[in-house]
Amino acid sequence: MDKKSFSVVDGKRSPWLTIVMLAWPIFLEQVLTSLVQAVDTAMVGSMGAIATASVSISQSPNMLVNGAILSLGVGFTSMIARSVGAGDTERAKNLIRQAILMVFSLGIPLSVLYFALARKIPEWMGGAPEILDFAETYNKIIALSLCFRCLTMVLTAIYRGYGDSRTPMKVNVMINLANVAGNFLMIFPSRTVTVLGRSIAVFGLGWGVAGAAASTSISNTVGAMILLILCFTRKSEMQISLKDGFAPDWAELKTAVRLGLPAMLQRVAMSGSHIVVMSTIATLGTVAVAAQSLSGTAESLSFMPGFAFGTAVTTLYGQSLGARRPDMAHDFLFRTIKLGTVVMACMTCVLFFGSAQIMGIFTPDAEVIAYGSVLLKILAVIQIPQMIAFCISGALQGAGDTKTPLYVTFTSMWGVRILGILICVHIFHMGLYSVCVCMCTDNVIRCVLFLIQYFRKREILAERAMNAAK
Repeated sequence: MDKKSFSVVDGKRSPWLTIVMLAWPIFLEQVLTSLVQAVDTAMVGSMGAIATASVSISQSPNMLVNGAILSLGVGFTSMIARSVGAGDTERAKNLIRQAILMVFSLGIPLSVLYFALARKIPEWMGGAPEILDFAETYNKIIALSLCFRCLTMVLTAIYRGYGDSRTPMKVNVMINLANVAGNFLMIFPSRTVTVLGRSIAVFGLGWGVAGAAASTSISNTVGAMILLILCFTRKSEMQISLKDGFAPDWAELKTAVRLGLPAMLQRVAMSGSHIVVMSTIATLGTVAVAAQSLSGTAESLSFMPGFAFGTAVTTLYGQSLGARRPDMAHDFLFRTIKLGTVVMACMTCVLFFGSAQIMGIFTPDAEVIAYGSVLLKILAVIQIPQMIAFCISGALQGAGDTKTPLYVTFTSMWGVRILGILICVHIFHMGLYSVCVCMCTDNVIRCVLFLIQYFRKREILAERAMNAAK
């Protein structure tokens, strides 16, 4: 395997170093991506609450479409990780080709559908009349690159399944930096800015919300093409060729769908819950939508590192089982949780004590800052349980169990979060803060349920995964 990828079972590194070497690029990627997205959000937020709401109102449906494709990639990632651990590189390369075939087969029709529903989506979400025109324009432009965004997510997961977390880190950071630069040029009109006391004329297109969408679409398309080209051109054990053929391998596709379908339904359950949450918040007014959206973006600076640890666990767990080392898989999981706990404790402090200052970065609107800073204080307390849930879910997926995360997520999100929010807002009229409390309660209960299920099923899952990797 080339120097940018490695098997976790090569015996040449300590477990702690192995975790860090795989996790730090994912961690850095997620933190930098979140920071860049925060800048992106702040640029849109500088245009006011209407602009922010017109972009954020369709984020949950957008996540739903992206998640449907990405979740099918979960099956490929699990299969690739175990194939790499077992030393079966030919099968792993075949799985890459099948994943690319599936992305284009499903991504193109979904892009067309999203474009056709560009105005209906914000209407269904309960968007106010004054934001519908902006939201429709934003959605149509985003739809043009939807398939490429899906390709980026799937290829990123595949690289990580191989143990190469640096390549997707570099490409995804480049995508987000390009997005910020594009926003700077496309959102704002030509203007004069002052830098170190000097006035500088800066070119700008002045497209507003449409500029934010165009910048996102262009950067996503370029990033996807870079990752795809690297699959064909870079010398490594994951290099594929057009000569190998891209005919459907129905046996592998069937297995990938079997593993990916529960993950897709999990994403649908999560995105569906976000849609219900956002549509409920929309009834509380434009300021509430903006405050929830911006506080959620700010919180992503914290929970993305936890997500990074969970993503690393999927590779670590899957490759260990592929090498028939369930003891190593279990050890990697709980070492990762220990590291994650330290990191997320720091993130909790940052969110709680810096809430007002963080919200002030995203918007000048005093009312939005006031609401959002309280939301951030509430969200700060669930960072560690959320990280543990990410890690356990990642381990189960690495073992090929995508059904348990579906059941746990559906139960907690819809039985706790959604039911609680509907009761609090529509029956007791408790307002925006109660929505956040219900979301936090969901995360704590989900963490507990994941831990119970892992200890109950881990031996059975390990034996099944090792047999599948023979």
